[in-house]
Amino acid sequence: MISDTEMASTRVTNLQSTTKQQPLQPSQRSSAAQGAVQMRIKSSQTSGDRLSQSQSMVLQESDLPQKPVELKGEHLNMAKISESGKKQRKNWTSVWTVLTSDHLLFYKDRQQETALKPGGKTDMVQLCGAVIEWTTEKSSRKNVFQITTNTGSEYLLQVESYSTASKWYDAIRKAIDSSTKADGGFPLRRSNSTECLPRHSSLPGYGSASPNAKQRNPGHRRSINMFSSSKLKHSASDSADKNGVKNRLKKFIIRRPSMKTLQEKGLIKDRVFGCHLSTLCQREGTTVPKFILTCLDAVDKRGLEVDGIYRVSGNLATIQKLRFVVDQEEDLDLDHSQWEDIHVVTGALKMFFRELPEPLFPFRFFQPFVEAIKIKESKHKIQAVKKLIQELPKPNQDTMKLLFSHLLRVLAFSRRNLMSTQGIGIVFGPTLMWPELDAGNMAVNMVYQNQIVEFILIESREIFNLDRK
Repeated sequence: MISDTEMASTRVTNLQSTTKQQPLQPSQRSSAAQGAVQMRIKSSQTSGDRLSQSQSMVLQESDLPQKPVELKGEHLNMAKISESGKKQRKNWTSVWTVLTSDHLLFYKDRQQETALKPGGKTDMVQLCGAVIEWTTEKSSRKNVFQITTNTGSEYLLQVESYSTASKWYDAIRKAIDSSTKADGGFPLRRSNSTECLPRHSSLPGYGSASPNAKQRNPGHRRSINMFSSSKLKHSASDSADKNGVKNRLKKFIIRRPSMKTLQEKGLIKDRVFGCHLSTLCQREGTTVPKFILTCLDAVDKRGLEVDGIYRVSGNLATIQKLRFVVDQEEDLDLDHSQWEDIHVVTGALKMFFRELPEPLFPFRFFQPFVEAIKIKESKHKIQAVKKLIQELPKPNQDTMKLLFSHLLRVLAFSRRNLMSTQGIGIVFGPTLMWPELDAGNMAVNMVYQNQIVEFILIESREIFNLDRK
């Protein structure tokens, strides 16, 4: 008799030989594979074997949410430029910066971080819902990026090393993405579409690894940035243009010739109007400016009998033109037809006196002349005024003497030109003298100014010794 063991062995041998000789049909292979899978599942003894057989059903590591990198402290330059949408003055400070999974912490130094007690005050930036982007417009420094919180606060961070700046930029961006996703996020939705956009995909600078990197979605550049301030962002080309203009202006300013060089080449001439009286006389080698001599000579020739001489104003545009000619050219011909109106000449002369940095009666002599004019006795008043005039600088003294001699000739024709001592005092009082500081009453000062000029004009022969040869 054949035993049961021998019969089982014979069936297995026959089954193996049959399998080798007859290839399985597709349907048979499928059934066999299913049986094999069932046998493997039943024979699996460990969880590792089961995971290896269903690998396609397991999420890859790249599909899992990335844990943000936490940076445990480094010195960065920080400037807070906005607090809840309200602008603040930009003030760069070096801070000890620490990045956590959802916050950015700023300390004054490293010791403050270790010494800070729980609940202590520190500048903490909430990263959930924030936006980070490189910027070249908010600061002239290099490697600057901006963080805008969901409450409208704006921070600028900067460090000299680009690698360090890039490391912090990438880490903070990952922390923002992670904390925002954990909070549920606020996906944006296309207009007239059910397609959702990533939270920051349309925001400027998102996903950019460097300040010069291009945006991945140029079609979304006009999307609304709901987490930053309402100001429009300038493009990189605008920033480049601005920087180019700044650089060209800097080069122009550095390379521009000095004032002395321009004067030596004759491109810029020394001014006459607005120049200090002593400086002008020293430059011309005289004690009376040539322009004053020319104007007084022109008035003596054709203005003494003109109605309202020195009182009537000339055309201001023509006066300014005369002033420009005097400041730019050495020779001046007042007999030319364009200066035929004598009121233009007298207007230019009064303008010259008014634009002196220090008046014909110097500042330090203003109050002494006021005190002298208050003297009641005429003889003592003349002596006091005469003494003050003799103490004036030589250019002031000689110019004053020449001017008042001319005004005496104007008074000689008072019946024709209708000018009186009082009228000339009103015209030339505030033109020839004024206080350095208008601390007192302006009306009172004007009264004294008119009285001083009128008194000197009346007593000019005695004060300036005009009758003596």
